Amino acid sequence: MSVLEIPNKPIRKFLPQNLEISSWSVLEPYFKDLDDQRINSFEEFKIWMSKKGELEAVLEEEMAWRYIKMSVDTRDKTAADSFHFFIEKIEPEMAPFQNKFNLKIESLNFPEFQEDKALSIVTEKVKNQISIFREENIPIQTKLQAKSQEFGVISAEMLIEWEGKKMTLQQASVILKDLDREKRKSVYSLIQKRRLQDKDKLNDLFNELIKLRHQLSLNSDFSNYRDYKFVELCRFDYTEQDCRNFHEAIAIEALPLIEEFDRERKAKLELESLKPWDGQVDISGQQALKPFENTKELIDKTIECFNRIDPYFGRCIEIMAEMKYLDLDSREGKAPGGFNYPLYEIGVPFIYMNSAGTVRDMVTMMHEGGHAIHSFLSRDLELTDYKDLTSEVAELASMSMELISMENWDLFFEDEEDLKRAKKEQLQQTVDTLPWVAQIDKFQHWLYENPNHTVAERENSWKSLMNEFGSSVIDWDGLDDEKMNLWQKQLHLFEVPFYYIEYGMAQLGAIAIWKNYKENPEKAIRQYKEALSLGYTKSIGEIYETAGISFNFNREYVRELMQFVKSEIDKL
Repeated sequence: MSVLEIPNKPIRKFLPQNLEISSWSVLEPYFKDLDDQRINSFEEFKIWMSKKGELEAVLEEEMAWRYIKMSVDTRDKTAADSFHFFIEKIEPEMAPFQNKFNLKIESLNFPEFQEDKALSIVTEKVKNQISIFREENIPIQTKLQAKSQEFGVISAEMLIEWEGKKMTLQQASVILKDLDREKRKSVYSLIQKRRLQDKDKLNDLFNELIKLRHQLSLNSDFSNYRDYKFVELCRFDYTEQDCRNFHEAIAIEALPLIEEFDRERKAKLELESLKPWDGQVDISGQQALKPFENTKELIDKTIECFNRIDPYFGRCIEIMAEMKYLDLDSREGKAPGGFNYPLYEIGVPFIYMNSAGTVRDMVTMMHEGGHAIHSFLSRDLELTDYKDLTSEVAELASMSMELISMENWDLFFEDEEDLKRAKKEQLQQTVDTLPWVAQIDKFQHWLYENPNHTVAERENSWKSLMNEFGSSVIDWDGLDDEKMNLWQKQLHLFEVPFYYIEYGMAQLGAIAIWKNYKENPEKAIRQYKEALSLGYTKSIGEIYETAGISFNFNREYVRELMQFVKSEIDKL
């Protein structure tokens, strides 16, 4: 693989180099050009797709930067206006043309469409997009995109005051690791009180989102938004029933292990009852781990950690740092969450985080770094469509890196006991992730199967799921409001509905890749790179197979992986 250098934007062949997207009239001629072009041969099709891909890459990147700038500072009205201009004035005009382009592709019948696996995936996706497209949905989609961003604005204003200092909820959560139980309880109460302050506001927002999403599905001849979304997400490799099987497998095979962890925690802390504010403190009675002091240290150590795994990986992060494509600190006015945003034209992604100096933040950097490596490995694929990664594979890249990177965490923890604590915390978190993913996903199935539900019914549904997937060891007595409101912290429910079960599927895959890595590091990394280099040119199952694992989430497979994780924890 060639040495990575800081790239320049490629010379455009279809669009002007310095195109200023100030109005739809600037873009319309290029969409019309593509629409008017006749395609009489496969060679002409490839040229047309290349032009279309360039247009899509430019617009994806334009949209990305507007979203990033708005998220970095939700109080910046100019950035917010720029983002909303794009989704309200540009994207609605693009939608009819995108459908025309899909119809054009569908009308073609070149043998290569069936002979080339990557192209056959593109044509299948096109069929799905055509099946759900309705003109009357364009204004609804525009409104949905704008409304969903309100979650970030509301959340960014959630601050608490602690010891005379204003803190974001991410910064305050660090205190939940403090050895002083009363301090933990006080901070937990302040965090939850602040969340509950906006409970009604977020419920109202969510009610509106559900209403709009349901109407979208009805317009496209679906009885519910879940079925609509399965088609939109092109879930060719699994069904609704597979999701339900996943929920069941996790409840039966993963939850008991979590309850075992919690019983150990309760005993080690010598508590009569384990409360929600006891879940993050170190059970050995030591202060919270501090893997890094500042952002620069986090970046430098991440680069070295990745270099040890594969020099290519370290160079990816190094380039992003040099280009200032990293914004990692938590601060007032910054939207919550973390992401790796692919930038298709330049080919270098942007990592966004809300770091407060915790182990979890370090792991998030490993996670987003895995996404970034995926972006680099797939950047040179011929068509933009091939870089439009399926989430089940994208999250495999990131969650695998969380586990693979553990072998080099001595960079963050010089003390051997601290290193063991960090690894144990990560492995337990790896298992903890699974029931929460299953719970959020099952919750979404219920939400959209019952679109006319009341807030009270929604709370009862969530409470029932908390009983099904939550640890029975944790004592929620006196905390009913906090318990029923936990779902509101999950960004995905508001901004990217049904994008969540992928984390669970990928978590299982990541454990399998890590297992392979421990047995044969060189082979596992070679397979990992080969799989990620495919982008979305093969099915999910074939990509997992290339990575040396199985796309599988039945009970037996889940049990096997849980037993492996448990054995690794026991070694620590």
